[in-house]
Amino acid sequence: MSTRGGLEQAPRRARSVESVCLQLFTKQPSRWADPILKEMTLGRFQQEVRANGIRLAGSHDSYLVNLASPDSKLLERSVDAFRRELDRCTALGLDFVVTHPGNATDGDRVSGLERNADALIQVLAEAPKPPKVLLELTAGAGHALGCSFRELAAIIRRIPAESRDRIGVCVDTCHAFAAGYDLVNDYRGVWDEFEDVLGLDRLGLFHLNDSKGALGSRKDRHENIAQGTLGSEPFRRIMTDPRFLHIPKIIETPKGKDPVAVDLANLRLLRSFRQG
Repeated sequence: MSTRGGLEQAPRRARSVESVCLQLFTKQPSRWADPILKEMTLGRFQQEVRANGIRLAGSHDSYLVNLASPDSKLLERSVDAFRRELDRCTALGLDFVVTHPGNATDGDRVSGLERNADALIQVLAEAPKPPKVLLELTAGAGHALGCSFRELAAIIRRIPAESRDRIGVCVDTCHAFAAGYDLVNDYRGVWDEFEDVLGLDRLGLFHLNDSKGALGSRKDRHENIAQGTLGSEPFRRIMTDPRFLHIPKIIETPKGKDPVAVDLANLRLLRSFRQG
C-alpha cells in the first residue's frame, strides 16, 4: 500500500481494497535517508490499523540494503539501515519485515550467505523483540542470493538456535517460477522440496504475483493474477491448499491507472478460487 500523505494513510487504503493484510515501506525504498517518526504519527498509524480491521501489517526493507555485500563500508551501512528499519517496525507495531538476502557482487555466494547471516545475528542480538524477519525467495538475477530454498536454509542454519525462530521465509510466486520452481507442472514437488529443505513451519508469508517471465528466466517482472506465465491454476491450488489457509498473502501486482480497481480485481479473483 502507498504511504502517500503519511504512513497512517496505508491502513485505510488497505481497507479500500477489502484487505485485512497490509505491507508498506516505512521509508523511500531507493534512498538511504531515514524519516523521523513522531509519536503522533505512531499513534495515528496504530489507531488506523485497529479502526480499519487490519489483522497483520508489515514492511518491506529498502532495496539499497545489502547484508551480503563484500564491500565493508556498504555492509556496515546496510547493517545500520536494517537496524533502523527494525526500530521503525517495532515502533509502529508491525508484525514482520521482508528483506532480500542481498547480492554477492564478488561472485562468492557461500561467503555472501555467511555475511548475510552474520549481519542478521548482529542486528537480532541488538533488538530484543523486533518483528519477524522474513527472507524473501528471489528470482536470482545477477548476483542475487536467496534464489533457492537451499540458500535460504544456509542463512537460517547459521543463525544461533535461540534466535532462529525470529527468522521466516516469504515465498514470492513470481520469483519462485523465475528461479526455476515449476509451480505450474510440479506444484507438489516444489512444496515437497520446501518441506524437506526448510520445513513448512518456516513459511511466514506469500507474495502472490503472476510472472511476465518464463520458468527459470531469472526475471523479476510481476504480472496480474492469471495473466502471466503462471496462469490461474497455481494460485487456485495455493488458495485451497489446507497447509496454506492461514498463511498471510500479499499481492504486489501492477497497479495500472486505477490502483484500487486493479487491486480489487486481483484480490477478488484469488478469493473466488477459495470460494469455488
